[in-house]
Amino acid sequence: MTSTAPIAVPAQPPVGAFDGGAVFVEGRYAPLSEGKISLFDWGFTRSDATYDVASAHNGAFFRLADHIERFFASLAELRLAIPYDREQLRQILHGCVRAGGLKDAYVAMVCTRGVPPRGARDPRLAQNRFYAYALPYVWIAPPDKQRSGIDLHISQRRRIAPESVDPRVKNYHWIDLVQSMFDAYDRGHDTSCVVDAAGHVTEGPGFNVFMVKDGVVRTADSGVLEGISRRTAIELCARLGIALRIEPLPAAAVRAADEVFITSTGGGILPIARIDGAPLPRFPGPITQRLHDAYWAMREEPAYRDPVDYR
Repeated sequence: MTSTAPIAVPAQPPVGAFDGGAVFVEGRYAPLSEGKISLFDWGFTRSDATYDVASAHNGAFFRLADHIERFFASLAELRLAIPYDREQLRQILHGCVRAGGLKDAYVAMVCTRGVPPRGARDPRLAQNRFYAYALPYVWIAPPDKQRSGIDLHISQRRRIAPESVDPRVKNYHWIDLVQSMFDAYDRGHDTSCVVDAAGHVTEGPGFNVFMVKDGVVRTADSGVLEGISRRTAIELCARLGIALRIEPLPAAAVRAADEVFITSTGGGILPIARIDGAPLPRFPGPITQRLHDAYWAMREEPAYRDPVDYR
């Protein structure tokens, strides 16, 4: 396991040094083309890795400290470590955005188990590896699709049980989610979510699911990644005086909802127009619209903004 003792972070790179995006690998900033991983890294061969994704909008990160804190919690849970402290990680992520000359960015931090000594099967012997990168902002669904209406498929595929893989630790165990996407595409829908063993809706590939019925917002209480955007939606419900329940979401209840929306760093709060092709009664629903507008206003609040230095 890599030592947790911090090492020096290189000076902030020139603005736009690597036009269109940048990586931080082997302790240095580089163009996206150098973002590579060994074929023998357990992050690749065994999905033995954790990551987190933050975003920048109009030249400032949103809730970056929360993303960094969750990343360190995931590292601890998986017995991984990086040679940087929280402030150094913040500097690295800022450097990736700055080096890419990006104002709106998708920004990832990744730690893999690394490559163990030849012939070894003991994960404690592997040298953990850290990577970061910034790309132009990535949407779960682009604005035009949000306006025309996202069609969400509720797949019958089961999410990996939380007793096996803790979904609160952001991970690359996505085979169930990817296969659910094929289920959606095969049926002519736009994206998908999966269920647990009891048939309750859990989450989708990169997003949490919310429903609204009779003025009450509901979202799953277990078996899901506790997304930062999910947390923001929950906090905004309290701020706006909107009733909220965190409890199981039977698939039948989601299909009978007045409104449905999803939350993700890749888009914030996104309204759903149809469930398995059937139109929802309200799109975009009034509660979803209030939360959507409040989310983007919140991104401009100084308490949640961490501006990038482009000087």
